[in-house]
Amino acid sequence: MAYSTIPKGSLYMNTVLYSGTGSEHTISGVSFQPDWTWLKSRTNGQPHMVSDAVRGGSKQLYPNDSGAETSYSQYLKSFNSDGFVLGTDGGINASGQTYASWNWKANGAGSANTNGSINSTVSVNTTAGFSIVSYTGTGSNATIGHGLGAAPAMVITKRRSSSDDWIVWQKGLANPASYLYLNGSDGEMGSVPAYQNITPTSTLLYPGTDGRTNGNGQTYISYCFAQKQGYSKFGNYKGNSSTDGPFLYTGFKPAFVILKRTDGGDSWVMLDNKRNEYNPEDKILLADTSGVETTQTQCDFLSNGFKLRIAGGLANGNGNSHIYMAFAENPFVATSGSDAIPVTAR
Repeated sequence: MAYSTIPKGSLYMNTVLYSGTGSEHTISGVSFQPDWTWLKSRTNGQPHMVSDAVRGGSKQLYPNDSGAETSYSQYLKSFNSDGFVLGTDGGINASGQTYASWNWKANGAGSANTNGSINSTVSVNTTAGFSIVSYTGTGSNATIGHGLGAAPAMVITKRRSSSDDWIVWQKGLANPASYLYLNGSDGEMGSVPAYQNITPTSTLLYPGTDGRTNGNGQTYISYCFAQKQGYSKFGNYKGNSSTDGPFLYTGFKPAFVILKRTDGGDSWVMLDNKRNEYNPEDKILLADTSGVETTQTQCDFLSNGFKLRIAGGLANGNGNSHIYMAFAENPFVATSGSDAIPVTAR
């Protein structure tokens, strides 16, 4: 039996939905002070926006866009103990529009990390396997400490100081030098590696010489994830173009899942348990576009994983290769011994 030391996933990653007001607006119900918040309008064609506690809440990056970091006080103004405060901008708080927020807990503004050849600032939650890493590039092959104490299964990196693509490495890709663009639908790439062909260790990342991850004098942010039993899972699968699609065992009831085809050009599919409280999961936002939420059955969230229910589409093309990242609502069994609590599908 797969036991977990995290009995409730929403203590570390939580989706909160809200409606815009057009006025300064406090969003609560996250259950912790978020250190990375990702916002997207469901009903209006506005960009995705992310803020974090290391860069500061008023500094924004846009996952569907290659643009440099911006600073604007009317987006996310600040984080608080149970959520965050929004300004008046219509991209994240227009009156009459509905929004999704996805929130992760790290460890506040972070502290100095001197592991590796490049010093960094790292905010890390080793229990949940999540860290935020801020650094300045050198233009030479380098190493950077990520603070997780376990090898990352997925790393998302963005140059802050100028326009450039978001680089995503995940352990299900062909090799450590392979990557995807978060802001694009392209398949797996690696002819111009953003990372050295060295698998991240329990201590270090290995950026190469490419400007997307390590330009001389350029500033960067990386979001790093280590897999934690019963809470997070990062894997890959082959599609079969059937409504009786692949079952992906995670060891928990999913709360949040992202799916991406890697052997061709398809968008990043974002699913969660708040926009869909019951199966099937059919409310879709795409991480690489500013489009509104659409409806198309994708999968079922089960007590111990998820099962694809779409014949083809973005997430289950016949023979197509895909990766996924998933976070738990509850583990299949919460803890060992008398506290073990089996969960059921919805």
